[in-house]
Amino acid sequence: MTKLLSEFLIGEEGNIVSVAGSGKVRRRLFDMGVTPGAHVLLKKKAPLGDPLEVTIRGYELTLRKDEAELISLEMEGSK
Repeated sequence: MTKLLSEFLIGEEGNIVSVAGSGKVRRRLFDMGVTPGAHVLLKKKAPLGDPLEVTIRGYELTLRKDEAELISLEMEGSK
């Protein structure tokens, strides 16, 4: 099942399928290691959903909700 990172619940994990957006935002995400195939675990979410803390490529990364809405993931264990 494909889901946006912004829709994940704490503890859910998956692999990045695609990163939407364009220009500087997309380039910034790619520079931080947010690329297709990377494994992501949602660790923390602020009460209003912004920001989110994820583990990706062995480090902790904090993303804004609008950035997380650009990242589509295949849920772990789903086909």
